[in-house]
Amino acid sequence: MKTVEELEAFLSIPSEALIKDIANIKGDILILGMGGKMGPSLAKLAKRAVDRAGLDKKVMGASRFSNKELVKELTRSGIECIRVDLLDDSALMKLPDAENIIYMAGNKFGTFGNEHFTWAMNAYLPGRVSERYKKSRIVVFSTGNIYPFTAVDGTGAREDCRPSPIGEYAQSCLGRERVFEHFSIKNNTKMLLYRLNYALDLRYGVLLEVAKAVWEQRPLDLSMGYANVIWQGDANEYAIRCLNHCESPAKKLNVTGPEIISVQWLAEVFGKRFKRTPIFENKAQDTALLNDASESHTLFGKPSVSLAQMIDMTVEWVKIGGEELSKPTHFQERKGTY
Repeated sequence: MKTVEELEAFLSIPSEALIKDIANIKGDILILGMGGKMGPSLAKLAKRAVDRAGLDKKVMGASRFSNKELVKELTRSGIECIRVDLLDDSALMKLPDAENIIYMAGNKFGTFGNEHFTWAMNAYLPGRVSERYKKSRIVVFSTGNIYPFTAVDGTGAREDCRPSPIGEYAQSCLGRERVFEHFSIKNNTKMLLYRLNYALDLRYGVLLEVAKAVWEQRPLDLSMGYANVIWQGDANEYAIRCLNHCESPAKKLNVTGPEIISVQWLAEVFGKRFKRTPIFENKAQDTALLNDASESHTLFGKPSVSLAQMIDMTVEWVKIGGEELSKPTHFQERKGTY
């Protein structure tokens, strides 16, 4: 892939499993917070699956949509875009009904010094959404940041691992989960808490950050020496298919790739491909933020895009100077300050 258009097309190819599953999802799909990194490609994937299945089902998205060109692009793809501030309660209550909600709204970067907004987005808004859509199925995007660090020679945190969030961002994410859980029980709303670590496409993500550091001969911090990743297209597909697995009380599900990846090993792989020697600083510690996503792999199969494929695509993207979103993951962060 050499262009964003080719990348976007690849991200939105529905599998036969998704086409089959989306046919079993009754009603329209509304994505709340669709304007972020993953929302547009998720919406396009859902719409293509709906069309391939021959269904009369709307795919809608609500967001501030500061990028007007994005609205035009999504509208051309057959997705209904609703410009709204979700924290405006009267506007939230006027959003269209939908039997299926994919909740992607939240705040992470810029939390430090703006903690009040992060808590409003991540822990207050979920209560309002839960009341507005109490009769819907809701897939809630969450994060593995709610977990404690686990041993790098283990399997990562499982869904039954007791949360131990580090820093206010991660604490607010646990708050989001707890509020949704409360209303799932109170209103018997079927939900799924979608704990994701770390999605990527070629414009952002752990692989791009490591590859760019090697390419530009910048020091790479090994303090967080291991990570999980998953291709954004697979993460989006899993999220849509999760609408068939919502429960009350809310089901918890880890989503990431099957590998625990050594950051040093990854940098050395890129070094060989770029014919450049990686520069490291600090030593890898014996714990990291890691998820065991084996349950999601049992439900949906292993990700369709392998780690080797992601590495190959990233190498070529960096070499041609492909477009970037300039949204770093900060996966190296160990103190929870975002």
